[in-house]
Amino acid sequence: MSIGNSPADTPADDDDRPSIGQALQQARTSAGLTVEEVSSTTRVRIPIVQAIEQDDFSRCGGHVYARGHIRVLASTVGLDPAELLTQYAAQYGGRPSPTPAAPLFDAERIRPEPRRPNWTAAMVAAIVAVVGFVGFTLFNGGAKSSGDSVAADSPSAKPPASPSVKAPPAKPADPKPEQSESAIAGVPANMVTVKLTAQNGQTWMSAKDHNGKLLEEGVLKQGDSKTFTDNKRIDLVLGNAGAVQLFVNGKQVKNLTDDGKVQRLSYTRGDPVAG
Repeated sequence: MSIGNSPADTPADDDDRPSIGQALQQARTSAGLTVEEVSSTTRVRIPIVQAIEQDDFSRCGGHVYARGHIRVLASTVGLDPAELLTQYAAQYGGRPSPTPAAPLFDAERIRPEPRRPNWTAAMVAAIVAVVGFVGFTLFNGGAKSSGDSVAADSPSAKPPASPSVKAPPAKPADPKPEQSESAIAGVPANMVTVKLTAQNGQTWMSAKDHNGKLLEEGVLKQGDSKTFTDNKRIDLVLGNAGAVQLFVNGKQVKNLTDDGKVQRLSYTRGDPVAG
């Protein structure tokens, strides 16, 4: 009996498939990111990022940390973490073991006891109901007697007929204004306003002002939005530009690029000419 896979047992696709470190390094290079930028975004130290790209997982501190580093690095450079984690489990092990189900007697032991009826509260409620009924009966009886005496004193009195007044027709409610497609419509003309929304997936992004000062960088998860303003220019780097919905100065910029492509953009107060 032989231990491990022989060359005949290994699928041809596995021979051609790059290793985990090679896949991460190629994706990072394609996204135009440096090791320092990936380390700043993921909070994974630079030596560990470099070791993982060399398929050295000994510096991660165990399978749990290695799987966590692979997951966050893959998400940052635009790869599917599930495929790399499956490849890691097949090559190095470390697949998390299932948690055993709790014994049946534990569930029975923590079952709450049935609550006993609160007879005191029920008696108080019944007394309050009786007192209220008696008071209501006495009040209605007195009001009826008073009404009968007034009717006997003036049998022929009739209330004067009030002239019929037509109520003015109700004014239709003003229609609610439709929501604009741009959440930053009506932006000031003397500023550059850029809004990013990760609409079709997550993306790595970086935004700087006209002086080159970094406004923000990191991973923008799907559904999240960021808005940046400057009085002259905004410079952007989008790691997955095809997943981003972009509004510049209140106008939507369409057809940026395909999913997974890196896009470097720069906008001033007059951009774009057409939405």
